[in-house]
Amino acid sequence: MSRQVSRLTVIMTSFFAALACCLGVIAFVGSRIGTGSVQAAAIGGPFHLIDQNGQPFSDQDVKGKSFLIFFGFTHCPDVCPTTLFDLSEVMRHLGKDADRTAALFITVDPERDTPQALNDYMSSFDPHLRGLTGDTNAVAAVAKAYRVYYRKVPLEGGDYTMDHTAIVYLMDKEGRFVSPFNMRRTAEAEADDLRKHL
Repeated sequence: MSRQVSRLTVIMTSFFAALACCLGVIAFVGSRIGTGSVQAAAIGGPFHLIDQNGQPFSDQDVKGKSFLIFFGFTHCPDVCPTTLFDLSEVMRHLGKDADRTAALFITVDPERDTPQALNDYMSSFDPHLRGLTGDTNAVAAVAKAYRVYYRKVPLEGGDYTMDHTAIVYLMDKEGRFVSPFNMRRTAEAEADDLRKHL
């Protein structure tokens, strides 16, 4: 009996010690955030890619514009075309203000998404949307800068699909991350929200 009590005492002591340690770390980090010593991870940054017309495209091409950016791939069965359609509707509701912003679709599947493939795919959406690709390293670099997860998933018959982050990022005129852009509203509400940042 005493051995069981002793074991229980050790377990409880270890638990409370670990709990106290965790609370101490949380308190320390919280105090450091209050002094500005710890900052949120940056999202975004310089990139150099190729657009659907085969022309070089970089972050400098959207400098001075607030813009939306979305990562996906042309063989995506549902999320990507739905999101791009919704973005097209936002641009339509912006009217002339659509010229003051940009919406970028960056592929996470550069192996299949050549400029020509992107050109064909993007023709189904508003012309303000621009498709971007590049070599494997360039795509990996921009995905890392935007904290985007993506992974090739093999399918039967030697084909594959892509798992990927499905967030629309709102970036400011200096290319800094503002927030995830809420695409669960009406296109009119989304356009009104985006217009505030133009």
